[in-house]
Amino acid sequence: HYGGSPINRAPMVRLFASLLRREADGRFVLVTPVEMVTIEVEDVPFLAVEMAWQEGDPPALVVRTNLGDAVTVDADHPLRFRAAEEAEAFIPYVHVRRGLDARFTRALALDLAEFVEHADGTLGVRSAGTFFKVKP
Repeated sequence: HYGGSPINRAPMVRLFASLLRREADGRFVLVTPVEMVTIEVEDVPFLAVEMAWQEGDPPALVVRTNLGDAVTVDADHPLRFRAAEEAEAFIPYVHVRRGLDARFTRALALDLAEFVEHADGTLGVRSAGTFFKVKP
């Protein structure tokens, strides 16, 4: 949104997303060669909207964001889970780039639940040889 109105042009949204990063203090900023502007982000800037299981050694989940970024869930792009307001519910996120995460849509979170396994006394998702605990 800018000035209270949504930015509807997809190329413009992708351009702004390419300039976006998260600072060490937690602020989200748009950085151009001439200026840096702080912006407000309610939760995270992206949504995870699609995923696919990629066979291989080791197999891995590949997640696509609402802006077309595709990331393999691995040590560099970890899954994390935040407790939801509902008891026993967790909201999954995946790291995309430069401190920026994507929150799974509700439908995709339900799809992800199919990949949850029990290992070493805890629940988690295994991807690219790394086990991501649902509940730390």
